[in-house]
Amino acid sequence: MDIQKEFDELTDTLKQQRDKIEVQIHLANMDAKDEWHKGEEKWGEFIDALGVIADDSKETSAELIHATKVIGDELKETYSRISERLK
Repeated sequence: MDIQKEFDELTDTLKQQRDKIEVQIHLANMDAKDEWHKGEEKWGEFIDALGVIADDSKETSAELIHATKVIGDELKETYSRISERLK
């Protein structure tokens, strides 16, 4: 699979989860809110890294790609935990 397509799909999934959680977060308890704020920091890191990867003028290292995938996977887990708490 094309790396850009893979990140586009991951970004779409994360955006959907993020948007849904943001609507519900106002009703969440303090633990979920704390986890949400930590997730928002990771979201910023993820978006920044995607900007570097998508910049064709810069060479992208395998290490940066791997690190970005790890952050994305961590965000998926974080968003899933928060979603479970909001049910």
